[in-house]
Amino acid sequence: MSDPALKVESLSVCASENRKRHHSDDYDNPALIVRRGQDFKIKLRLNRPLRKSDPLGVQIAVGAQPLQSKETLVLIPLQQTQLSGAWTATLGAPQGLEYEVLIKSPANAAVGKYTLMVTDKGSYTYVPPDKDFYLLFNPWCKEDTVYLEEEDKRQEYVLSDTGYLYLGSFNRIDGIPWNFGQFEEGVLDCCFYLLDKIGMKQTTRKDAAKIARAMSAAVNIQDDGGVLIGNWSGEYSDGTPPSYWTGSSAILQKYYKTKRPVRYGQCWVFSGVLTTVMRCLGVPARSITNFDSAHDTEDNLTIDVFFNRAGEMLNDISTDSIWNFHVWNDVWMKRPDLPEGYNGWQAIDATPQELSEGSYQCGPAPLKAIKNGDVHLVYDTKFVLSEVNADRIFWRVDNPNSPQQNMVKLRVDTMAVGKRISTKAVGKNLREDITSQYKHPEGSPEERRSLENALKMCLKPVEEVYSMVRPPMKVDFESKEVHLGSPVTLNITFSNNTTSVKTVTFSASYQLQTYDGNTMESIGSMSSEITVQAESSAAVPVEIPADSYFKFLSKYNDELQVQVNVLGETKEGKEPLADYVVVHFTYPAIKVEMPDSVRVGEKFTCTFIFKNDTGVPMENTKLHVEGLGLFKLETFDEGNIKAGGIFASRVVCTASKLGERKIIAKITSDQISGITVERSITIT
Repeated sequence: MSDPALKVESLSVCASENRKRHHSDDYDNPALIVRRGQDFKIKLRLNRPLRKSDPLGVQIAVGAQPLQSKETLVLIPLQQTQLSGAWTATLGAPQGLEYEVLIKSPANAAVGKYTLMVTDKGSYTYVPPDKDFYLLFNPWCKEDTVYLEEEDKRQEYVLSDTGYLYLGSFNRIDGIPWNFGQFEEGVLDCCFYLLDKIGMKQTTRKDAAKIARAMSAAVNIQDDGGVLIGNWSGEYSDGTPPSYWTGSSAILQKYYKTKRPVRYGQCWVFSGVLTTVMRCLGVPARSITNFDSAHDTEDNLTIDVFFNRAGEMLNDISTDSIWNFHVWNDVWMKRPDLPEGYNGWQAIDATPQELSEGSYQCGPAPLKAIKNGDVHLVYDTKFVLSEVNADRIFWRVDNPNSPQQNMVKLRVDTMAVGKRISTKAVGKNLREDITSQYKHPEGSPEERRSLENALKMCLKPVEEVYSMVRPPMKVDFESKEVHLGSPVTLNITFSNNTTSVKTVTFSASYQLQTYDGNTMESIGSMSSEITVQAESSAAVPVEIPADSYFKFLSKYNDELQVQVNVLGETKEGKEPLADYVVVHFTYPAIKVEMPDSVRVGEKFTCTFIFKNDTGVPMENTKLHVEGLGLFKLETFDEGNIKAGGIFASRVVCTASKLGERKIIAKITSDQISGITVERSITIT
């Protein structure tokens, strides 16, 4: 009697065991999720013992229609191990009719959603109920291009689902908590949906650099109907203002559910989402903030700033700008496509600013190339170099918008751009300054040579690098943070660097601006004259009443700052001087009452208490709260809060995941957009 036809009675992908070994057990997805270059186990139960002559094998396929995509099919015979560099299947000793099979992908396999089947390559195919599995990049595998040696960095840059984004200005940095949420429900599927939507071929999904570049495009709406619509207008009535978001997962979940772009984002939101996407796929990623960040639209490695004689900044003459801060991303990988020496951190940016190869994408640009001025290397190294090290040129425009318009070059500032470049420290809730990874010390010979090198490669005259002359007079500012609702007070300080008495005539203007340098309103000005003794300083006090700025805050649903511009010259030699300072507001605090620890399955209450001590009413006030592993983003309408008014809101949560969990709360109103607090709770 001959043997019956060989059949598979059951197949287990051992999801729980494999996911733990592959550092993928946190994904809120029941499927098998593994990383490339590392073996995973399946168990087969057959209807009879396996014979050497049996042609049974494991079939692996990838793509939206795997069985119709012949080039993506891999058949791994169970009776032999494939050659190095390909998928392998190693058959273990049988336990009765149960066989254990170790399957391993090559370390350069395409990441994606795969289908696993068993077939005799003839008339018989067994498709298990849990046939689909996910293959990710593997920072734990030395042969993978994204390999990261230090375990604490892998924990931070791949597995950490919370962190901080840094906003504000170089002299007042705010770390706002952010839920990256790369393991939340639907996020992994959304990431692979994005790769499909932008038409990325399976053969190119092996390459971490190409995926990083593609995702920098896919996170914004331009070109491909991506995740987020950028909006810097101050008007967000048909969507969610950028300042309302507390994390990335709610954005990606909404996009994946509706298949429509989400309204709205600005640079830190784009960066937070891109960090989530890259970590979700297994690429080490971090959000980066560059303070006094240049946006060089004219591609000349300089930023032109124009003022009229009254000291008002003119935004309509040049599209160049210096943002108080700009947030982008670094991803860690080898760069086999570049000459040796450019592995490591690479800058990418999802905020749509300038076209790159016809699309709104940016990077990956090696940090070493940015630091040394190697702007000939792909991708977008020159643009990122400008962001961190362009020179700023001040111009006075006489008779603007007339045939008699005349521009006077006032001075060149070689040390204004790229300050206190920041990211979250590894394993700590602290800021790490990584400026030295992007640029040589400001003003050093190495820093000047880097820019000279860049100019030479761009075929531009290098003498512009050295055009800064120490001015006889210098203007500076002594300012403090201002509690919202209080007057803005500061001193304008004039320093005389000569051995002669100098008389300075100057104008100062006060403008409300957004973080990206756009002037929204003019709120005051002054003109004066001051005598400054030789080799001495003198100060002029400024006070801007609260009423002059507060009446405009409800007009723009953004966090605004006051910029004070000063433009002047000496009577004696007509030596020009110009500079500006940004003054930030501080806000009332949110008090959070909740336990420090609870047990899994236990309910607990979070109470959020807020007092409006600004001295003026807050209209249309909302409380936004989110806790990964506890509850999704929720918004509570608190109405109008009068001056001195208090509200308390309570959220009842159930602890569902072990470990430390963070709850983020944010308050917004027509007048205020940036009040944020976080609290941690340990679930045992």
